Amino acid sequence: MLRTPTARVLDDGDERAVARLLATDPVAACVLAGRVESAGTGAAALGAPLWGFGAGSTLDAVCLAGANLIPFALPGAERASAAAFAERARRAGRRCSTIVGPAPAVAPLWELLAPVWGPARDHRPRQPLLAIDGPPAVPAEPRVHPVRPDQLETLLPAAVAMFTEEVGVSPLRVDGGAGYRARVAELVRAGQSLAWIEQGEVIFKAEIGAVSRAACQVQGVWVNPAFRGRGIGAAGTAAVVEYARASIAPVVSLYVNDFNAPARAAYRRVGFRDVGQYASVLF
Repeated sequence: MLRTPTARVLDDGDERAVARLLATDPVAACVLAGRVESAGTGAAALGAPLWGFGAGSTLDAVCLAGANLIPFALPGAERASAAAFAERARRAGRRCSTIVGPAPAVAPLWELLAPVWGPARDHRPRQPLLAIDGPPAVPAEPRVHPVRPDQLETLLPAAVAMFTEEVGVSPLRVDGGAGYRARVAELVRAGQSLAWIEQGEVIFKAEIGAVSRAACQVQGVWVNPAFRGRGIGAAGTAAVVEYARASIAPVVSLYVNDFNAPARAAYRRVGFRDVGQYASVLF
């Protein structure tokens, strides 16, 4: 009788093997790589277990089982690792609000978990992953700057509006929004929240939500509805690219819903190119 290969909980001794695995695709692995570079691979420091799949000390796949379930696998190892990760996830029960990551790793994992964890509130199987490693192709909006701590209260309503529009539920529904506010404040303190704020109103905002040495990932791009259709999204994103490449990482990435034609067109104008595909399952 054949047994399903198993995944194990990684510890600090696995950090080099994890780093080698994630280095095979620094853009797709940016979120995980940033966490590992800052906290290592031990569950206590990461705040969640990191599962590993492979033979001996070699890893073919990993999956961070935290507030988001984030799998990453070498090409060809997606299905076998998904079976191992799904087994652990079923035993642990659903604790995440999202499964997100490279589509080839997310798809087989969700296929196995859907009968137990489904139905999902939303499933986005095709989210183009884009990257840019040079200067933007359009002029940057000069009024986009890192948000100052004293501008946090001005930024928060725009951040909530972006989250609600993108995810479909308000971030204030859990713990009164305390956790979300803390996350926004953390990004502001780190210099990873950028916005164009005019007379107390946010015109454009974006966050550099994940950072590794090789790449960073832009998240939460939002244009005030009253100012849409004027090219602000492209110019604002160009400013974020310039800032990120100068101050944070040489490659800037983001992922976008395949059905969001205006955003995809704006990112193409900025100079982003397709480098892969993400997928998300939202609960």
